[in-house]
Amino acid sequence: MESLRISLHSPDPLTFAGLVSMLRAQDGIKIEERLPSADVDVRVVASDALSPELLSVLRRAAVNDRVPVVLVVNQLQEAQLLAAIECRVVAVLPRVAVTTDRLVHSVRAAASGGGVLPPAMLGEVLQHVERLQRELLAPKGMNTAGLSPREVDVLRLMADGCETSEIAGKLCYSERTVKSVISGLNQRLKLRNRPHAVAYALRAGMI
Repeated sequence: MESLRISLHSPDPLTFAGLVSMLRAQDGIKIEERLPSADVDVRVVASDALSPELLSVLRRAAVNDRVPVVLVVNQLQEAQLLAAIECRVVAVLPRVAVTTDRLVHSVRAAASGGGVLPPAMLGEVLQHVERLQRELLAPKGMNTAGLSPREVDVLRLMADGCETSEIAGKLCYSERTVKSVISGLNQRLKLRNRPHAVAYALRAGMI
């Protein structure tokens, strides 16, 4: 079993040393100091606060790679949390509550595609999603994946292997309408063809 490759970042030498001591002795975790940041499995970042400078660094990293981030921080406001999530932060640990077990759990969760948030922060995210659905998506007849009910229906039938004519018949649309829906999806989501659209929707949990 290959070890998880972790990069550590902290402006405070004492905090950095503490993180190293917590993770270095753990089985299945390897701290990488020489690999390019994009080649690691998880990036652990520790700071007193999510400053504009740190947020800018995280934003640039998120553009250049898709490495998940575990953020260890003293203070994090609601608006900052949402910005951090956009920068691939998938786990947040308050510095005062960090233990070796919690840090290792967060790293492993991040590497496996999961996330870890304190209950209060999770509540904030859920409230934000609810507001997004109520105020922006619902008036346009769309869901949180950015798809309309018609687009979801077409994708589901495509996933079942239905041809254009079958989809049109089942949904009582014209074939032209079905083709228009598929074309719109491909252009908006930058997809190559129908199989790519179905695979994308399944992976993203859209259908």
